[in-house]
Amino acid sequence: MTTAVLGATAASVPTYVEPQLDELHRADAILVLGGPSHERYTYGLDLARKGLAEQVLLSDPSGGADEWLDRLCGERFTFAVVCFDPDPATTAGEAKAFRDYATAGRWNSVIVVTFTPHVSRARYTIQRCFGGEVMMAASPANISAADWVWQSGYQTAGYVRSLFQQDC
Repeated sequence: MTTAVLGATAASVPTYVEPQLDELHRADAILVLGGPSHERYTYGLDLARKGLAEQVLLSDPSGGADEWLDRLCGERFTFAVVCFDPDPATTAGEAKAFRDYATAGRWNSVIVVTFTPHVSRARYTIQRCFGGEVMMAASPANISAADWVWQSGYQTAGYVRSLFQQDC
């Protein structure tokens, strides 16, 4: 059993530990996916401050329960920031919400910010809903060895679940 777990974990390295990241250039929008740490939000805003997009969408899957994110969403920026609650509060819900914003804004490109173990699955899910250019960026994060193992299983389960979703 231990050998199987270690083997599966080692096999997941290219997908979860060293996913394909993209060279970033100016995009129509930056989409920051929700998650357990705040680094991704500040990283996404830093990308906008560098001029990579004038539209930033911050996902809040907590439904307003994250006080730090609520304060951030109330701040003023030199670019447009939209905070939204995805429905459902999943990567698929975030992808559907982004699809709607992109259609309304006639966007053709996006920089998606998440953390490293989520990059591959997020790319797959966003591309199912958005036909434009998707550039993936991983925010800086400190992840323990135990978290890497847990994320490997969690992200794999998310991939499997996405195979059974009917809509984008």
